Amino acid sequence: VQLVESGGGLVQPGGSLRLSCAASGFAFSAYGMSWYRQAPGKERELVATITSFGSSTYYANSVKGRFTISRDNAKNTMYLQMNSLRAMDTAVYYCKSIEGGFWGQGTQVTVSS
Repeated sequence: VQLVESGGGLVQPGGSLRLSCAASGFAFSAYGMSWYRQAPGKERELVATITSFGSSTYYANSVKGRFTISRDNAKNTMYLQMNSLRAMDTAVYYCKSIEGGFWGQGTQVTVSS
């Protein structure tokens, strides 16, 4: 089982990034998936969740209206489109399968001018 995040980087406040999570080794289309993040000195927190076929999503209040979670089961990939980024969004972002509890290694997002 492998989950590999990519797409992180340094962006100015108000900018956008698109994170990807490439999955392998399990039946991706049968699993709900989530994005989490962990800022320095803080606990890991849930950012967004999507059901197995993408019919339902959940967002933390702090990102609602700015972030969009999606998935392409044909490509075994989940995405997180992040718009209107703020300094408070700076964190390591992780993808996680809800069933099975598999985690990726994380990708750093830094929002700074």
